[in-house]
Amino acid sequence: MTALSIGSIVKARYKTGTYAGMIKEERGKFYLVEMLAVLKHPQQGDLHNPKETENVLFHERRALAHHEKANIPKTAVSAFTEELPEYPASLRAALEQLKRDLHEQPASKYRELALANTASLEHDYFK
Repeated sequence: MTALSIGSIVKARYKTGTYAGMIKEERGKFYLVEMLAVLKHPQQGDLHNPKETENVLFHERRALAHHEKANIPKTAVSAFTEELPEYPASLRAALEQLKRDLHEQPASKYRELALANTASLEHDYFK
């Protein structure tokens, strides 16, 4: 296992998204990670009730922004050994993958709302 330290390029899982970033600080059980690329776009909807639409607040979940910093548990951080993609291209690819994944699911209210969110996000991200 590769030792991680300040300046290491890492893969970081944050909520339902996955990012490539750089460790900026060590904070006890957390690393402060600066986001450099989006590897997996966050899922849409309520984090605590995945794929539910009834009696929940259906959130539009944005990807963390380029250079945004987040405290991420050390257990959710690992070495990133692939070529680091450019942030805009990685964001577009991650959003496209989320849309493909949603289209492969059976028709449902969740799919409908999640696809509406991705359309709104796409317009906002790439206007």
